[in-house]
Amino acid sequence: MPLQYPSMAPRLFRRRSTRITSEGVQFLLFTLAIGIAAINTGNNLFYLLLAMMLSLILISGIVAEHSLRRLEFHRHLPDHLIVNESATATLVVKNGKSRLPSFSLRLFDVSEGRELEPSLEIRQLLPGASRLLSYSLVASRRGRLELDGVCVGTEFPFGLFMKRAFYQLGDTVIVCPELKPINERLLQGLLTAGAEHSVHRWGHGNDLYNLRLYQAGDDSRKIHWPTTARTSQLTVRETEAEDQRRAVVYVPTVAPASHDTVFEQAVSMAASIIRLLAQRGYSLQLVVGSSRSVFGQGDLHFLELLRMLALCERQSPHVESLQPGNQPREPLDAQGGTMIVAQSWLGPEDTEPRHPTIMIDGAVIAGASHAI
Repeated sequence: MPLQYPSMAPRLFRRRSTRITSEGVQFLLFTLAIGIAAINTGNNLFYLLLAMMLSLILISGIVAEHSLRRLEFHRHLPDHLIVNESATATLVVKNGKSRLPSFSLRLFDVSEGRELEPSLEIRQLLPGASRLLSYSLVASRRGRLELDGVCVGTEFPFGLFMKRAFYQLGDTVIVCPELKPINERLLQGLLTAGAEHSVHRWGHGNDLYNLRLYQAGDDSRKIHWPTTARTSQLTVRETEAEDQRRAVVYVPTVAPASHDTVFEQAVSMAASIIRLLAQRGYSLQLVVGSSRSVFGQGDLHFLELLRMLALCERQSPHVESLQPGNQPREPLDAQGGTMIVAQSWLGPEDTEPRHPTIMIDGAVIAGASHAI
């Protein structure tokens, strides 16, 4: 059962909880039986045994409390997470006590009152010592993952009770949409459109872009000797940039609550398309609702686009009618590139949510989806 943190409770009880274990239940029942036998018989041996068992319960609570006190935590999270993909996080635990060690510690990250798996274990933490723990962190939904703190528990020394303490340690990490392979039909549509809408421009590459007369300062290695010999004029060649292809990915954010699952699928589809095109050297722009990125390439630009998708929110149609800001402030223009739309809702007539609609330059790609 997750540890609760009522805001109005005193500080000590807000950060502490105790749960009896199955062994503890058996021990308490046995203690109760010994107590009844002592009262009924008046045997001093029973009273001595009862006093010893009650003292063990008291000692268990005191020792467990000392094991959980004066612990210090420092957490390091990755820059971003991707839904359903594990990432490595680290937690540094320090025993701030000068004399007493801590034993049999189990640690959990706490988010929105829930304890996250996996748990971490420390058998012994000596006074003043620190321990670095690495663990796998997996997010199940995109957006901001808020970590409230660390819950640490122990069953030391006798395993009769699980005593837990909560240490506040707030952190936030951005969770990007899930990235999946896309099916062959959508892949072919993307590649065909990308080839048709290539923007030919000068740049570093291998293909010929243009021939022109030699100018002072030109690299002599670029002289095109066959043309120079034929025209008796020094001629240099210009190459065509290899990253000339451009695409705009547009994700409308207006959709009713019934289409929430389809909207999440559309966001994930857009992220998967962006990854595919980025790997193929496209210059990409993302439009989400009224937010628009610049054209760009590279890993940093790719992460920026994923963060935009991670933080976008679905807007209900009636809210949007009051605040018409979902459409881009300027008309959409692919600027000579490919226009890709991942749409979750087609309008009032779309009452049965099934799957997102993918359009490339206005043409619907039937059956476009993630690959199974």
